[in-house]
Amino acid sequence: MAESQSHKRAKSKAPGKTEVKLPGGRRLDSATPTTAAEVERNTQNIPKAVKRLKDSNRPRKVLQVPQSLMTDAVEAMKKQGVSGTVKNLSSTKCRSVPKKG
Repeated sequence: MAESQSHKRAKSKAPGKTEVKLPGGRRLDSATPTTAAEVERNTQNIPKAVKRLKDSNRPRKVLQVPQSLMTDAVEAMKKQGVSGTVKNLSSTKCRSVPKKG
């Protein structure tokens, strides 16, 4: 499926190189050596995006979702044990997900 304009815009605003390869033929939306960023607009794909962030092995993980899905994204990150940041698409709101322990 083709990317929406808003997805492309959010992905290009994220720091670093876009479409970074991951093991298993998957791709991360954007990444620098220390930061991994994913943009996800659909509820059913949020767990997949969190898994890609987890597999990136980068210390800083950022998940951008529409504001209405921020709570779902935080829960998905907690469920998979991933610490990081959840931001809305316009980057005006931000929620931190701490490490377990």
